[in-house]
Amino acid sequence: VQLQASGGGLVQPGGSLRLSCATSGFSLDDYAIGWFRQAPGKKREGVYCISNVDGSTYYADSVKGRFTISRDHAKNTVYLQLDSLNPEDTAVYYCAADPSRMYRDACLVLDYHYRYWGQGTLVTVSS
Repeated sequence: VQLQASGGGLVQPGGSLRLSCATSGFSLDDYAIGWFRQAPGKKREGVYCISNVDGSTYYADSVKGRFTISRDHAKNTVYLQLDSLNPEDTAVYYCAADPSRMYRDACLVLDYHYRYWGQGTLVTVSS
C-alpha cells in the first residue's frame, strides 16, 4: 500500500488548490481515506474523509462549504479541493488510508488508527 500526496503550494487568501493523493495496492472502496493537516505548533486534525462502510463523507466544521473530497477510481486517486482559502488553512496536508471499517465520523477523528500515510504536501496561504 502506498499513498503520495501532491498539489500543495503558495496561494493568496481567497484562492484555491486541488490536492491529490495517488494510491496503489488497494481498492479505494475497501479502505477508509482521510485527509489530515498539521499546522506549525498545532496538533494534527482531520479535515475530510470517506468512510469505507458506506462511502459517506465527513468534514471538519472549519472547512464546511470550502473544501470537497472526491475519488477517481480509474486513477486510484483521491482529491481534496480547497476553495476560499485563508491563512488559518496553512499546514502540511496528509492523506491516509486504513482497511478497518470506520463507522460514521471515525474516519475523521481517529487519525491514530490509520495504518498508511502519504508524505504530506505543504499548503501556504499568504498574501
